[in-house]
Amino acid sequence: MSDELADLKARYARLDLLYQVGTIIHSTLDPQEALQLILDQAVLVMRASSGSVVLLNPTSGLLEIHASMGLPPGAANLKLRMGEGITGWVALKGQPVRSGDVTQHPRYVKLREHARSELAVPLVVNGQVRGVLNVDSDRKDAFSAADQELLEALSLTATKVIQNTWLYEQLRLKARLFETLAAVGRTINSALNLDDALRVITHEACRMVQAKMCSLQMLDESREWLELRASYGAGKAYVEKPKLSVTESLLGTVVRRRKPIQVENVQVSNRYQSTEVARSEGLISLLSVPLVFAGEAIGTLSVYMDRPFKFSDEEIRILSALAELSAIAIEKARLYERVVDVEEQLRQNEKLSALGLLAAEVAHEIRNPLTVMKMLYHSLDLKFPGSDPRNKDARIIGEKMEHLNKIVEQILDFARTTEPTLLAVNINELVEELGLLVRHKLRNQNIQLIQKLTPNLPLVMADATQLEQAFLNLILNASEAMPTGGKLAVTSRVLHLPRDSEQPTHVMVEFSDSGAGMTEEQRRRAFTSVLSTTKAKGTGLGLAIVGRVVETHRGKLKIKSALGKGTSISITLPI
Repeated sequence: MSDELADLKARYARLDLLYQVGTIIHSTLDPQEALQLILDQAVLVMRASSGSVVLLNPTSGLLEIHASMGLPPGAANLKLRMGEGITGWVALKGQPVRSGDVTQHPRYVKLREHARSELAVPLVVNGQVRGVLNVDSDRKDAFSAADQELLEALSLTATKVIQNTWLYEQLRLKARLFETLAAVGRTINSALNLDDALRVITHEACRMVQAKMCSLQMLDESREWLELRASYGAGKAYVEKPKLSVTESLLGTVVRRRKPIQVENVQVSNRYQSTEVARSEGLISLLSVPLVFAGEAIGTLSVYMDRPFKFSDEEIRILSALAELSAIAIEKARLYERVVDVEEQLRQNEKLSALGLLAAEVAHEIRNPLTVMKMLYHSLDLKFPGSDPRNKDARIIGEKMEHLNKIVEQILDFARTTEPTLLAVNINELVEELGLLVRHKLRNQNIQLIQKLTPNLPLVMADATQLEQAFLNLILNASEAMPTGGKLAVTSRVLHLPRDSEQPTHVMVEFSDSGAGMTEEQRRRAFTSVLSTTKAKGTGLGLAIVGRVVETHRGKLKIKSALGKGTSISITLPI
């Protein structure tokens, strides 16, 4: 009866001890702190001299000490292979080991001079051995079967804590990565220059996964070669290495398959083409993900570690998400560059049109006095004898006047406004597209573009190119009137002319700026001859072109302006 009572008391004491241990180790969510608490309580409960918590590193496959107590300095840096030592054997087999005299155990790896007994039990998480809990004693046969049972019960509690803290740490890591990803997305999309965007991408990718180096390769125009377009942390050898074939290189495989690839050690991989460069740069583990836009791969984003490393599924997903954002940012930067090119082309077209108009005006002004000169020359009826030298001079003067007249006619024929090709045009779409072209120019001048477009606007029969040129000239003219910034409002609406008409008859587009305004004389001569401009700056060609375009479209122009209050120019076109 006394034996049963003693056994019950011992069991109660152990249960109470386990409860206290569980309460203590559940007091934190920090993984490292939780492991140390587990070990401290294990050493205390087992009356041990020292102990350690050893966990399996999934990246290297080695067993590493994550928490220790009573071990000599430097022992925490020990790494064991699976099956090596008593600890490695427990991790490999998933079974506990109790040794009463470690000096006689063939697998023992000596860490302490005076250690004599060891008890090691596996830490099993979701059916897999993830580590080992060890306790040592300076006494022989220090641990009993009951101690082993208690330590195994403690390890069960410990593994639950480890699992919970790992889950918490993973969630915290995910949250941090997604916060970083969101911040990176904002940073990337704020870069409009392609080279700037690529530099930001490689820098942020390196920082996000704490890599040694990041590189971004893009397909060339032939789509046969990958060229290094940006890198962060790369040395001279990597930057100067030759471009990669899409069909033969490892990174080309990423492009072809549009799937991520990771290599544990590129320095010894027969799939990696630049092993010598990797050795000189200290690059070991690689993760490369494709840059995909609209279902088509345009390049690769690669990160390199300076140690053997196995990227988790979460890290691969995060880097792939960054690559998707990067592909969008790259296309956005490319589109912006194309927009700038188109805007510049429009400006060049404007200059050419203006030059043609100027030539026509000059030719027209020359033809009038030239006609008078011809009339006076013929009225003089200059006839001299054939032997008189003046006879030849008079003939040459007549011929040169005819020559000048032909030149003037040719200039007028060449510069004459081309008749518009009339097609159904949506004015709102034209204004919106033009707004995209000039938005950066206006933003740089601190000009706010306001569009007040009436929906479902009727179509007009017009030449879209000529109208776009006229609208562009009005916008550029308005921007010149607001050198320090302001507001430019573009409004469209339908008109009923006459007012009692049941159906809309015209469409009106109005451009209103908050600039310096015009004088009465400037308003009167705004759309007249190029040579009679009253502009303080520029040539006045833009508004003259607008006048010609509206005239050929059978439209009407109206201008309202006041000095210091701005200008409003409206174009009315028939439906």
